[in-house]
Amino acid sequence: MHVVVLAGGVGGSKFVRGVLAAFPDDQVTVIGNTADDITIHGLRICPDLDTMMYTIGGAISTDRGWGREAETFSVLAELKAYGVEPTWFGLGDRDIATHLVRTQLLDSGASLSQATRALSQRWLPQRMQLLPMSDDRVETHVVIADHQSPSGRRTMHFQEYWVRHHAEPEALATVHVGIAEAAPAPGVLEAIAGADLVLVAPSNPVVSIGPILGVPGVRRAIRSTAAPVIGFTGIIDGHPLLGMADKLLPTIDVECSARAVGQHYGARARTSEAEDRVDGGGILDAWVVHDSDTQAVGPLTETGLLCWTADLIMSSPEATARFILDAHARVRTPQ
Repeated sequence: MHVVVLAGGVGGSKFVRGVLAAFPDDQVTVIGNTADDITIHGLRICPDLDTMMYTIGGAISTDRGWGREAETFSVLAELKAYGVEPTWFGLGDRDIATHLVRTQLLDSGASLSQATRALSQRWLPQRMQLLPMSDDRVETHVVIADHQSPSGRRTMHFQEYWVRHHAEPEALATVHVGIAEAAPAPGVLEAIAGADLVLVAPSNPVVSIGPILGVPGVRRAIRSTAAPVIGFTGIIDGHPLLGMADKLLPTIDVECSARAVGQHYGARARTSEAEDRVDGGGILDAWVVHDSDTQAVGPLTETGLLCWTADLIMSSPEATARFILDAHARVRTPQ
């Protein structure tokens, strides 16, 4: 069997550990978000791809949830001593090695897909491949209020908003710069078309899953695949389990709730050929919400989605595997 996962960030990486545990003998392809990518000190940094590699490879910092375990920050300390900005981004010494290798590969003419494949050989099992959503440069920027600006607004890279400002300024809009011109990375559309199961991880709907679906052709491919498509919420009791989805969902006019996010992704019932041509329409066959959000089931079922509750706390890969396997069984035998 071939399982394809759309994922980004810490939650997506924990989810993929559960996928690997649920399907120990099967091929797993992860399509990773690259709109968080940023260049700092001349190094091309891909936070979501790196978090996925480190998590699956057993090298992630369990305390921070990002970066390497047993990390040191001597280079960052030296940059601060020189007064060289930015110093708000936590570049660890071991982590810098990954960014150096990636940047050298990219500078030599390799694509992001090729660089990711080379880096992944160290971290991922052979039955798993990690594909960036696109080899083209896409970056998420956040618009915030700025009373000192003539326009009353200021735009910053998502990493600055999240890491430097801790998502404290009110977000007025999110913009995925370059996404309209981007193309799916090699293998992305083929993986979706050849999948036996497609899973949407409980990652941020705005800055993780949103950019993946925004790459032209990806949404259409998901709507067209013969495989069942199951999504899992990362919103529990109106709050994100991880991250800052509650800060950013208002920028796309979506309430911070499991019900609203499920409606945002939408049921995969076809409505028109024109909608398919413009990458519109819902993507899901089923949407799984947490046990505490039973009130979401009825309204979502009415939209055409299979929907049920489960314990979605990813306390271990085995716990995650249990609710993934239950979901797979349900879509094969609808309740």
